[in-house]
Amino acid sequence: MHEQLSTPEAPPPVGPYSQAIRTDGLVFVSGQLGTSRSDDGWKLEEGIEEQAAGCIRNIIAVLGAAGLGVRDIVRTTVYLVDMADFARVNRVYERSFERPFPARVAVGIDALPAGALIEMDAVASTDRGAE
Repeated sequence: MHEQLSTPEAPPPVGPYSQAIRTDGLVFVSGQLGTSRSDDGWKLEEGIEEQAAGCIRNIIAVLGAAGLGVRDIVRTTVYLVDMADFARVNRVYERSFERPFPARVAVGIDALPAGALIEMDAVASTDRGAE
């Protein structure tokens, strides 16, 4: 059975998708942009480092709806509009995760919604006994 997860602590979906789905011991978090809550809703952060941190913050917020956290993340995908930003994103990523780091894929793409510079998705495990 698939369970839809959602939280008001992360941006709501802007289309026909869920913030996350829990199934078979895994939580699949949809792509998150580097946004933060403002008086007018959700606002895109300035700069690649801030957007990268915002992506991770929003992923962690969604995982919180499942009772999970950053240490439960086993895989991420990072989508970058400019691969020249990779080293800067990598520094934010390294500060945000602990060893053993999640498996990761980084992909260069042409464009993202709202003019974002980066988007990240994640897969987390609900099997805390594996550590």
